Amino acid sequence: MLSSKDQQLLSELQRDSRLTMQQLSERVGMSTSACWRRIKALENDGTISRYAAIVDPQKAGFGLSSMVHISLARHEQENVDNFVHEVSRHPEVLECFATSGEADFHLRVVVADMDAYNAFLDEFIFKLPGVSQVRSNIVLKEIKSDTALPFKA
Repeated sequence: MLSSKDQQLLSELQRDSRLTMQQLSERVGMSTSACWRRIKALENDGTISRYAAIVDPQKAGFGLSSMVHISLARHEQENVDNFVHEVSRHPEVLECFATSGEADFHLRVVVADMDAYNAFLDEFIFKLPGVSQVRSNIVLKEIKSDTALPFKA
């Protein structure tokens, strides 16, 4: 369980991971050295897994986003492992979730345009062994997109 100070640190880092240790310590009311130790502990235990820049997909040339729902014909471990391995190798797939319900996997995919999306489907998804059904929902407008966890601190 995270302490309230850890939650405060994580909230601040999620807002702006480029804060200096001095700025961060002032915002959460800790000494700089205590703040540094807590951040290092959160990194070492895997709570903080990485730091990243959030890039606007449209401005970076990724004009089409799709939610792809995939069902496998058979749930043999080899099919599942192969699917997971192959999806992990494709940078167009930003997120992949194994889910319950109508589809086995849900992917969030970004590409330049509809031609690139058709190529992604034809050259990759439709060729994966074990895939029985693919449904796409093209994102018309992004309403909310966030990466920050909702800490109460």
